[in-house]
Amino acid sequence: MQTKENDVLILAIESSCDETAAAVVKNGREVLSNIISSQIDLHTLYGGVVPELASRKHIEKINQVISQALSEAGATLSDLTAVGVTYGPGLVGALLVGVAEAKAIAFARNLPLVGVHHIEGHICANFIEHRELEPPFLCLVVSGGHTHLVMMKDYGEFEIIGRTRDDAAGEAFDKVARAIGLGYPGGPKIDRAAREGDPHAIPFTQPHIEGSPYDFSFSGLKSAVLNYLNHAQMTGQKVNPADLAASFQAAVVNALVSRAMLAAEEYQVDRLVLAGGVASNSSLRESMKKACAKRGYRVYYPSPVFCTDNAAMIGVAAYYEYQKGVRAGWDLNAVPNLKLGER
Repeated sequence: MQTKENDVLILAIESSCDETAAAVVKNGREVLSNIISSQIDLHTLYGGVVPELASRKHIEKINQVISQALSEAGATLSDLTAVGVTYGPGLVGALLVGVAEAKAIAFARNLPLVGVHHIEGHICANFIEHRELEPPFLCLVVSGGHTHLVMMKDYGEFEIIGRTRDDAAGEAFDKVARAIGLGYPGGPKIDRAAREGDPHAIPFTQPHIEGSPYDFSFSGLKSAVLNYLNHAQMTGQKVNPADLAASFQAAVVNALVSRAMLAAEEYQVDRLVLAGGVASNSSLRESMKKACAKRGYRVYYPSPVFCTDNAAMIGVAAYYEYQKGVRAGWDLNAVPNLKLGER
C-alpha cells in the first residue's frame, strides 16, 4: 500500500445486524479492503435474525475480520488516521460489539473515533463506485428496517421527506417470502421467483396516505398477500408462488418509484440515488432506470456487495464526518433507534 503524507486512512467496523464487517478506506472513496462475515446460514435455520445469536457471532468474528481487512489493505494499526464504527440504528447487542471494539482500538492507538449512522453509510456507499457523485441529491433508502426518501443536502446533512408508517419494504419482503414458503432471506428469494411469474396476475392495490404523499405503508400490502393465501386455502384454489411473488414485488416497486418521482419533481432534483439492501432488487433498479430515463434524471446505485451491510460504506461516511471535525468521545454508546441526522 502506497500512501501520501496527507492521505486519510480509516478502519471501519460494522456490526449492526447479522454481518460482522471491517474495511480500510482511503480518502473517502478508495476501498482498500472490505471483509464481510455473514451469518445468513445460521439465521436461516430460525427463519430470521436471532439477536442473541447475532451478538455472540460478532464477538467470535470481529477480531478475525479486522485482521483480515488490515492484511488485505496492506496496512497496520500504525498506518491508520481514524477509526469509524456504526453506533446505530440496529440490534443493541450487535452494535455494542462493534462500538466496544472500535473504542478499544482507538484508545489503544490514540486515534480519533468517529461514530457513523448506519443509514448514512448506506447512502454513502454510492460514492465508492460513482466518483463524480456529489450532494445534493434525492435518495431512496430501502432496507429491512428502513424505507426513507431523503434529501442529502451536503455531506452529513440530511432531510427526511418521506418514510414508512409501518413495515419497511425489506421487512415486508421477508414476511411475504415466509408466507409463500420461499424462506429467509426474503428479498433475494422473491426477486428470483418473480422473474418466473406474471407481475399483473394479482391486482394488489397501493396504499395512499392522505396529506403525506411521500410516505409509504406496506403493512396493508403484506396483509393482502396473507388474505389471498388464506382465501385460496379455504376455497381449494391453487397458488402460483411465482405469480404471487411477482405481483407483490410489482406493487412494492411501483409504490417506491412513484413516490420517488413525485419527490424529485417537487424538489426539482435530477439525480436519484438508491441505497440499502433492497436497492439490489433487479425489478426496482430497472423500474427506477426507466422512470428516470423518461424524465431525463440520472440514477445511481451501488453494486450488490455495497447494498447489503458492509464496512466500506461506513468508512466512506466516517471519512466525510472526520473531515467536518466530527469526533466521538469514549462514552460513545450503541443507539438502536438512532434517527438520521441525530447525534
